[in-house]
Amino acid sequence: MTPEFTRHLEEMLAEIAAQGLMKRERPIASPQGVHVTVEGRELLNLCANNYLGLADDPRLIRAAAEAMERFGYGMASVRFICGTHELHLALERRIAEYLGKDDAILFAACFDANGGLFEPLLGAQDAIVSDSLNHASIIDGIRLCKAQRHRYPNGDMDGLEAALRAARESGARHVMIATDGVFSMDGFFAPLPEICELAEKYGAQVMVDDCHATGFIGPQGRGSPHRAAVDGKVDILTGTLGKALGGAIGGYVAGPQAVIEVLRQRARPYLFSNALPPAVCAASIVAIDIAEAGDDLRERLADNARYWRDGLAALGFELLPGEHPIVPVMLGEAKAAQEMAARLYDLGVYVSGFFYPVVPKGLARIRTQMNARLTRDDLDRGLEAFAAAGRAMGIVS
Repeated sequence: MTPEFTRHLEEMLAEIAAQGLMKRERPIASPQGVHVTVEGRELLNLCANNYLGLADDPRLIRAAAEAMERFGYGMASVRFICGTHELHLALERRIAEYLGKDDAILFAACFDANGGLFEPLLGAQDAIVSDSLNHASIIDGIRLCKAQRHRYPNGDMDGLEAALRAARESGARHVMIATDGVFSMDGFFAPLPEICELAEKYGAQVMVDDCHATGFIGPQGRGSPHRAAVDGKVDILTGTLGKALGGAIGGYVAGPQAVIEVLRQRARPYLFSNALPPAVCAASIVAIDIAEAGDDLRERLADNARYWRDGLAALGFELLPGEHPIVPVMLGEAKAAQEMAARLYDLGVYVSGFFYPVVPKGLARIRTQMNARLTRDDLDRGLEAFAAAGRAMGIVS
């Protein structure tokens, strides 16, 4: 690199650090679980997407090991050349069956699923109407598409209707509404019944990213459309294998057969990315089986979320309202969120501060997340640490 470009990057990093926005990573030296080992210490883990506690489940580990022993380490190819394994097809069928869709298609991650979804399906004659708080992967996927773009304020149904009306008045051929099922920074559920009603009124398709719901929200953990009893009205579902369903890697699109077939032919992240390893596919099938039958896990997860939320509120922390296992503790400024995370780390609790550009400026927070495997003793220990850190910073009394 030229010296000038290096200086430019160094100045950029210095500015990020000066604003208190520098992200630091700490390597975990243990399985991802309720307790993790970091820098030689065992910490209570309250920030993983491991909602059902399956990331270190022996059943998934055994299924992955057996698949690796039988089928090898990786596919060394994209799907359409020689990278399609029978396990890919089995997992796609299982996802579609679980979510009540015609078919499904696997991607390396849900970021790729969302990034590759819109461009093959919609063109310049069409329109996408997107919630303002949608995940970055949806935003990037829409940017790659030539369709008209309309945004509406988060969860604002008057705003959604105005955007749909504008899309139709502009002469859009096809219109698609895109929304998260659960908004990951806030733990808010999208108002799917109202969205589906407006979609029907304006002849629009509905796409839902359900990464923070699949496996642990709704009947049998089938996600936010099933929770809202509108599963038959949501046309396209995207999701991940990297959160509740084992926590490894991989994403998918599930929907009508025609949608899935077009994506197999035209979705660039699918066509140009290596196929998922057989071990991930085998373990993911087991994870779906566990999730489908896991009412006990979902009950414990919901109980933990209620207990944790009530405990933080009783201490005096500012929380965003909700019932999801995501419980954000609002702190305002990035430096406060980083200081709180550092103090909690010293007290044996692993959390991360979230701040710009992940969330808007002035809305920094600690995003805590519940796990079905957390015990009441774990939660009490976490509350004690939050109380001590909050008092030391003058946040609670």
